[in-house]
Amino acid sequence: MPELPEVELYVRALRVRTLDRPLRRLRVLSPSLLRTFDPPAASLEGRTVAEVFRLGKRIVFGFDDDLFAVLHLMIAGRLRWRAPGSAPPGRGAHASFEFDSGVLLLTEAATRKRASLHIVQGRETARALARGGIEPLDASPAEFAAALRHENRTLKRALTDPRIFSGIGNAHSDEILFRARLSPARRTRQLSEEETGRLYDATRSWLNEMTERLAVETGDRFPEKVTAFHPAMNVHGRYGQPCPACGAPIQRIVYAQNETNYCARCQTEGRLLADRAFSRLLGEDWPRTLEELEGGD
Repeated sequence: MPELPEVELYVRALRVRTLDRPLRRLRVLSPSLLRTFDPPAASLEGRTVAEVFRLGKRIVFGFDDDLFAVLHLMIAGRLRWRAPGSAPPGRGAHASFEFDSGVLLLTEAATRKRASLHIVQGRETARALARGGIEPLDASPAEFAAALRHENRTLKRALTDPRIFSGIGNAHSDEILFRARLSPARRTRQLSEEETGRLYDATRSWLNEMTERLAVETGDRFPEKVTAFHPAMNVHGRYGQPCPACGAPIQRIVYAQNETNYCARCQTEGRLLADRAFSRLLGEDWPRTLEELEGGD
């Protein structure tokens, strides 16, 4: 799923291509995409894009007369930019936004379609679609700490809960926790002031660095290969590979459609976190430390 850095990359590219330009035609090709009916989709046609901004993991187009189109790409939704007059692809296309500068295509490569488009009247109505979490890059240390400790959650769950923090998902939460040298299973109210400050700094530095890295790599091109994995990542998607800091194999916990990646040596004092499926299957044979996993005493 595109998260804060990837969505911000889209937003920057869209500003260059759509600001102050009228939307000539909007074609909604998938009945599952449009989640509102009033104002109708056709009401955007002929109106000029006045702003493009990020709202958590959503992309918001602000048009004349206080109309807003709010896109959420979910897990498999992606944006493509094509030459003016380009037709949508035969498969996977949800919508096309046609400008004189080009055509913005929304595609989703998944059997279960989850991407959404809301067309609403009024800025506050658009902002109400957010889940209420604070923006981690705008929050003060005190605001960050208060949001973190509001409920006693695991750090992994707290970072990825949009009601607590806006824009952070599975991939970047792994990297934030690795940079902060904190276990994903630690409870938010267990953290010391020093650890909370470390997490705050890691969150801001990682998200800012990745946003700028992606922008430099993309340059003036439209971002076409937006993915949850990046070579600069230290732990996410690197299960079994050596930790870049200590060389220990990266570990993971798999649950539902997600996984948590971490370094046991750097983040959990060498302890392996129990994976529900495998720990239940193996019982007493489930290793508790890196040494046991690697055959040590």
